[in-house]
Amino acid sequence: MESVPHLSETEWEVMRVVWGRHPITAAETIAHLTRQDPFCHPKTIRTFLARLVRTGCSTMNRRGRRYAYGPRLTEEQCATAATESFLDRVFGGSLRPMLAHFVRQWRPSRREIEELKRILDGEEGRSRASETRCRRRASGC
Repeated sequence: MESVPHLSETEWEVMRVVWGRHPITAAETIAHLTRQDPFCHPKTIRTFLARLVRTGCSTMNRRGRRYAYGPRLTEEQCATAATESFLDRVFGGSLRPMLAHFVRQWRPSRREIEELKRILDGEEGRSRASETRCRRRASGC
């Protein structure tokens, strides 16, 4: 997997707009974000858009007299990188203590537990876990 940069909370907010509405101009992004939070400053949003392009999360292409932004990385790629980073930093890369912590803290409903069981019993869950363990071993972790 290619290197995915760490996103700050505000960068996540900007990227959610880009993922959901691309291609989107800076002005459209600013309008959307300032509707959600009137304290968002247009120059700050432009700075974040430029940073997201520079770090490779987003693209910028000319659209008439303006530039349009689009995602270079998917939301899933960024979420996977953030999850792996969190798991490594907080739980030493081990899934078991993380799941135990979340179950104790948030006490999932029966429906949520059944859904988790279906996910854990599925082939997709097992193959991803194996890939992650292999990737960690290969990187010397």
